[in-house]
Formats: sequence, structure tokens, C-alpha cells
Amino acid sequence: MTEKNKVDFTAVFQRLKRIYAGYCRGSLKAGADDAANYTLTSPPVPQNRGNEVWFGGVQVKKNYVSCYLMPVYVYPELLEGLSPALKKHMQGKSCFNFTRVDEELLAEFEQLSQRSYRRFLEGGWIN
Repeated sequence: MTEKNKVDFTAVFQRLKRIYAGYCRGSLKAGADDAANYTLTSPPVPQNRGNEVWFGGVQVKKNYVSCYLMPVYVYPELLEGLSPALKKHMQGKSCFNFTRVDEELLAEFEQLSQRSYRRFLEGGWIN
């Protein structure tokens, strides 16, 4: 991809970051936080041998924006009922790749992240 054809993923990154930033009012804190990387971790918890738990993160890549959501790796049942459209964006077990802001798709991802947050709370992964 030439510099001329390079896609600007800033809007996608910012939209996903906004979804995750809402959890900083709870028990999570931002780790990396710059123009291309944003991560959320918990304070140390007994469930993880007194270590932090990585909840997720957003990262700008060359051809897409990756959004990691670790609770779906720990609790794959969270993915039950996911639309085929959002499943299509999955790469691996806990990564979703986006190339544009699709409000319907991102609203579904936001709901998934809310369920994931609640499940991590219930499971003691975050407090």
C-alpha cells in the first residue's frame, strides 16, 4: 500500500477506544494510551496470582484496527448469539479487526464488551 493509498484508521481507533475508556471509571485502568495503542488492565487480583489482568486493547495496524477482548477467550460462551457480521471480523479467539466505523457493528461489539466486563467481574478477574 503506497502512502497515497494509505487508509486513515483514526476514526475507527477513536470509536473503539471510547468503548473501552468507559471502563476506566470502574475497576480497569488504561495501560498504553497513545495515538495507535490503548490497553485496559485491572489492578492485581488474587484470581490471577496477584497479577494484573489484561482486559483488552485497541491497536492500529497497517491494514485494519485490531481490538482485543480477553474475556471472550476465557469465557467463549460470551460469543453465543453473535451476529454473522461481527463474527466475520474475528481473527483468532479474542481479536476483532475493523477497517471502518460501522455503527451497527460497533454497537454490537459494545454490548459484547459490556457482557464481557460483567462476566470478568463475576469471575473475580477484575474487581
